[in-house]
Amino acid sequence: MSAVAASAEIHPLSVVEDGAVIGDNVRIGPFCHVGAKVVLGEGTVLISHAVVTGKTVLGRNCRIFPNAVIGGEPQSIHHNGEETTLTVGDNCTMREGVTMNCGTVEGGGKTVVGNNNLFLANSHVAHDCQLGNGIILSNNVMLAGHVKIDDRAILGGGSAVHQFTRIGRQAFIGGLSACSYDVIPYGMLNGNPGLLGGLNVVGMTRAGMDRATIHRVRKLFKALFDEEGAIREKATAAREEFADCKEAMEILDFIAAESDRALSSPFRGKA
Repeated sequence: MSAVAASAEIHPLSVVEDGAVIGDNVRIGPFCHVGAKVVLGEGTVLISHAVVTGKTVLGRNCRIFPNAVIGGEPQSIHHNGEETTLTVGDNCTMREGVTMNCGTVEGGGKTVVGNNNLFLANSHVAHDCQLGNGIILSNNVMLAGHVKIDDRAILGGGSAVHQFTRIGRQAFIGGLSACSYDVIPYGMLNGNPGLLGGLNVVGMTRAGMDRATIHRVRKLFKALFDEEGAIREKATAAREEFADCKEAMEILDFIAAESDRALSSPFRGKA
């Protein structure tokens, strides 16, 4: 039997399968389908024609717009019907046509989305992606499998992210860009192939970063990308000079971390 809170409102033209857990003040509009292994957190709203399926947990106060499919099977030739999961945090909005897939066994079995994220129409989150908080995916953004995106990153409309790519905190990916390589925190990438054009200074300012810190991060960017030499070697050499700047060290730690992808730069992929 489903566990449906007394305060939940379910339209009679929707289907909630036995086993689903429906929290307090959830509202499910007409022509929705909620699967047997779904958990809908307090205050979440399915407006109409929305599907939440698979072993999927949605947090509090999420909003699912028409024609979104949340928790579908992974689009992977290696998936053989194993039970994997999708977990979405609080205060996330999935606009019309958004799709999010559960994980694969090979990728750890789970797709994870944090809090306060906005997914605009027809954006896609593939299997095994790991997303932080405060992220915006604009219309038609496509995330391939195993992508990792840190807090407050913004992806412009129609951009595409290659599988296993990492996007650092407060990075900005321009509209229609092809993001094939890791993007450092605060980096700004544009074009196809995507080139690292500088820092997301507007986003840094809006986040409350003071001018002195921005100048320090700019100095690091120039040292890494404007001078000759291997980026990772230069990053190692820069650690002592920038040890007093938390934001600069965040970039250096990102570069030092293991990754399946190379680093985006102003030159990589340029003809």
